[in-house]
Amino acid sequence: MSQARSTRVRSHRTEETTDREAETTARTEETTDRAEGGDETTERAVDECPECGGRTRADSAERVCTECGLVVDADRIDHGPEWRSFDDDDANPKRTGAPLTRSRHDRGLSTEIGRSTRVKGRKRRRLARMRTQHNRAQISTKRDRNKVYAYTEIRRLTGVLELPDSVRDTACTLFASAQDESLLRGRSLEGFAAACVYVACRTANVARTVGEICAEAKATEDEHQAAFDAMNRELGLPLGPTGPAEYLPRFASDLGCSADVERRAGELAERAVSEGIANGRNPVGVAAACLYTAARESGADCTQQEAADVAGVTPVTVRRTYVDLTEE
Repeated sequence: MSQARSTRVRSHRTEETTDREAETTARTEETTDRAEGGDETTERAVDECPECGGRTRADSAERVCTECGLVVDADRIDHGPEWRSFDDDDANPKRTGAPLTRSRHDRGLSTEIGRSTRVKGRKRRRLARMRTQHNRAQISTKRDRNKVYAYTEIRRLTGVLELPDSVRDTACTLFASAQDESLLRGRSLEGFAAACVYVACRTANVARTVGEICAEAKATEDEHQAAFDAMNRELGLPLGPTGPAEYLPRFASDLGCSADVERRAGELAERAVSEGIANGRNPVGVAAACLYTAARESGADCTQQEAADVAGVTPVTVRRTYVDLTEE
């Protein structure tokens, strides 16, 4: 009797365990189905354009709608590991510290002794002395001192003028080339910094005039011209004449012109260059005159004084080019 009773209890427990396992399996399958359905919904929402409902296409760092051209996602975050690995590298492969940069005299490889409010007394004074000696050791020669001063001025100029980092790095590289050719002797460091920024803007097709750069720089236009002539003569800068079309987008934005006016001004600028109207004239004034002429043709509200103020020229300069453009 006891054996039969124990057998019944065991079979009952086995049935309860089987029912529990079946219930757990059913819940797992239901959760998986919901997750898969959620993923499909999420993927469908990502693939659809929020404006027109069309399909989107991922291209490099952007996701663009193929129907209306809307940029749905830009500058996507890379969620991958922040480290690199080599087969022959037995050390820690994690990448730490700031990347290399041309805007530092040591390429950004030096270290700094920070400041802390937790350190008091003799230890704080000792760290201050160590910090002073460490900073002096980073700049050991007059050459490095000049480079640090010029690079600081270049970073300040590019920051004030809101120039991209590529222009900053190009200007610093150009200053290092001028220093290697011994062009700094007897000339102003501020003038070379301003000239390097101007040349970097010219090579990158960024419209900045000499007056705009010298207005923010610590150098005069004469110092800038002397440094520019020395670099152009000794380094052979690959610079061509500046065309009026390079200044049109910035001037049109400052004047609040429409896209049609800017497009018509571009056509007038090409005509001025091809017909020789822009020969011997300031390209800034020619660009302002082209914008004024295009605004007059479209009936937009723009005066000669406003166009001249944006370009930094006199209304007479704008008027002369306007007369030549409207002559038949």
